[in-house]
Amino acid sequence: MSWLLLSGAVVCEVASTLALRVAAGGRRTWYALVVVGYVIAFALLSGALQAGMPLGVAYGVWAAAGIVLTALLSRILFREALTPVMMAGIGLIVAGVLLIELGGAH
Repeated sequence: MSWLLLSGAVVCEVASTLALRVAAGGRRTWYALVVVGYVIAFALLSGALQAGMPLGVAYGVWAAAGIVLTALLSRILFREALTPVMMAGIGLIVAGVLLIELGGAH
């Protein structure tokens, strides 16, 4: 259940961040979606923690997945840059989170 809650938190956080990009571009009504999405994301993250997921794992996965998905979707939706160096950074982020997860396994 904790992984399902965390997945929902990631989806809401990424959607809110993408909505923030739209709102900052002049469509101010999108700020409502930003606020609601971030509130839901934090509530779901809290639920994952209450379900027993360790904080280091939950926050690491949440942050890393958010960064990776936001960068990829920003490229697709807003035609923002995604250079080879940025892709290497994404790979390092993913590797780092995997190491945290493996290090926390008993």
